[in-house]
Amino acid sequence: MDQVNAALNQLKEMRHYAKNYVEQLTAQWLLFDGELKKLKQAENIEELMTRQGELYDALEKEIAELEVVVVALQPAPEEAAGTTH
Repeated sequence: MDQVNAALNQLKEMRHYAKNYVEQLTAQWLLFDGELKKLKQAENIEELMTRQGELYDALEKEIAELEVVVVALQPAPEEAAGTTH
């Protein structure tokens, strides 16, 4: 369970940074779109932005799946309290 929580926390941290990087890249893209097209670099940056967005989406999906696993791994309330009937 600790390993699943550690992986989940790491993925959430990755998601946070991925989101920030997408926002920064988008801001830079908007500032230099015309210049990048002149330098024939626009397609390369667009591809990176697409891949970064796909990574963010994949992180979201995996986080949701691991959160379900964490809930499933939680001991039942009786087990956690150590009581049996």
